[in-house]
Amino acid sequence: MKRIAILGSTGSIGTQALEVIQANPEHFHVEVLTAYSNADLLIQQARIFKPNAIAICDTAKLEMLKDALAGEDVKVYGGQESIVQLMSMDSIDLVLTAMVGFAGLEPTLEAIRNKKNIALANKETLVVAGDLVTKLAMENKVSIYPVDSEHSAIFQCLAGEMHNPIEKIILTASGGPFRGKKEGNWKKSPNQKR
Repeated sequence: MKRIAILGSTGSIGTQALEVIQANPEHFHVEVLTAYSNADLLIQQARIFKPNAIAICDTAKLEMLKDALAGEDVKVYGGQESIVQLMSMDSIDLVLTAMVGFAGLEPTLEAIRNKKNIALANKETLVVAGDLVTKLAMENKVSIYPVDSEHSAIFQCLAGEMHNPIEKIILTASGGPFRGKKEGNWKKSPNQKR
C-alpha cells in the first residue's frame, strides 16, 4: 500500500491521479491533499478520500475548509508554508507534485529532503532548479518519476540510452497557451516564419 500526497489535487493531473487511486484502493491511500484556491473541490475530495491532512494556499478560504470538514477526521492547514511542512510527515511514501509553476519547487525539495519519492508533473521545478533537485534526490536516494506528458515522453525515449549520447532534444508547444487555438489566433513576431 503506497501512501500518497497530492500537491495540486484539484487540477487536471491531481483529479486524474485520484481517479486512479479510487480504482485501486488496495494499492494506494491518500495521505495529503493540497490545492491553491479551489476549496469546494478540496472539501469534496477530503470527504471521499479521507486523507490525514489537507492544505490550501489561499488562506482566505481556510475557515471555510475548517467549518465544512469539522465533523471529519482530517487536519486542515492554510498557506504555502504549511504545504512545505506537511512534506515531513512520516506517513507519506510518494509525493505527486502537480502544483502550477514555481510554487511546486519548495514542497518538492522538502519532500526530497525527507526521502519521499517524487512523481513529478510540475516541470517548472526542473526548469528553475533541475541541478539542485536532481543532486538532492541523488544524495537522499530518492527516485523522481516524470508523470506529465512532455517530460515523461522524454524520459521514456532516453531509457536505455546511457551509452548513446543525445545531442539535441526538441520540445514542441503541445499545450499550454496554444491549446485549442488555430493558426492566426495569436500575434506573430516580425521574425517568425510560417
